[in-house]
Amino acid sequence: MSHWTAGEIPDQTGRTFVITGANSGLGLCSARALARHGAEVILACRSPERGKTALTDVATVASGADPRLLELDLADLGSIAQAADELRSSTRRIDVLMNNAGVMALPLRRTADDFEAQFGTNHLGHFALTAQLFPLLLAADAPRVVTTSSIMHRVGRMRWDDLNWQRGYRKWLAYGQSKLANLLFAFELDRQAKERALTLSSMAAHPGYASTHLQAAGSEITGNKAMLWATNLGNRIFAQSDQMGALPQLYAATAADVEGGQFYGPSQLFESRGSPKVVRAMPAAYNRESARRLWDRSEELTGVEFAWPATTRTSAS
Repeated sequence: MSHWTAGEIPDQTGRTFVITGANSGLGLCSARALARHGAEVILACRSPERGKTALTDVATVASGADPRLLELDLADLGSIAQAADELRSSTRRIDVLMNNAGVMALPLRRTADDFEAQFGTNHLGHFALTAQLFPLLLAADAPRVVTTSSIMHRVGRMRWDDLNWQRGYRKWLAYGQSKLANLLFAFELDRQAKERALTLSSMAAHPGYASTHLQAAGSEITGNKAMLWATNLGNRIFAQSDQMGALPQLYAATAADVEGGQFYGPSQLFESRGSPKVVRAMPAAYNRESARRLWDRSEELTGVEFAWPATTRTSAS
């Protein structure tokens, strides 16, 4: 995969992709790249206005089926259920679900269901969405789920006694926990699929340090102009482009040699930039006991479970 570019994406004609957060940044770059290569792209966006702008953008480069817009707020379990219902009524299968959307380093906020906003949006929202779209994924021949994590998962620790930060909130540690949760979920989903001999593969990716609006959102909310200026300056000087940042998740979503349970990220400068490669997460991300515990807590918090088909587990169970 050395020097792999989006131009090497195989023909995706006839395949359907759902991308969360597809109105900007990595999601929009991924949507454009996939549409260019023939995919039917469903842009799952929180803002209808920004989503419509992105839809027009992607439609101008699409070489296959027309892209579609899906209203989805990952910070609201009701919105997730409604979006899943809409897809089930309009879509025969999903070949790839790209759990791309996220929020970063926000001041303390709560979701519509009273979850801490970063854990609730980045992890619980995607957990609930993936579970509710699971039958559509299993209708595909070789479905993939690609979940976007971050280098910052390395500062994360699972606060089992306070996952939703009812006390002692620290925005960067909360972000790190949500990104560690993304990895625990991605790897556990792949393990459970393998145990049941399913063709579904689940993997994770991270963009390195890519210039997107994600970094500025927290400063905009708090009105911290100095931090916003510093963030924008850092993006201009040090960050790679959002197009480059999208490559690891595009590689995970489309390349023929991708394996479930892997983590893909940039290949240069401590995984901050460059072409995609297989990378290693910190050891905590591979802890099976933690992954199972998070899965159970996620089902409890969201009230959503995966409808596994009736199959015989392999000896790996």
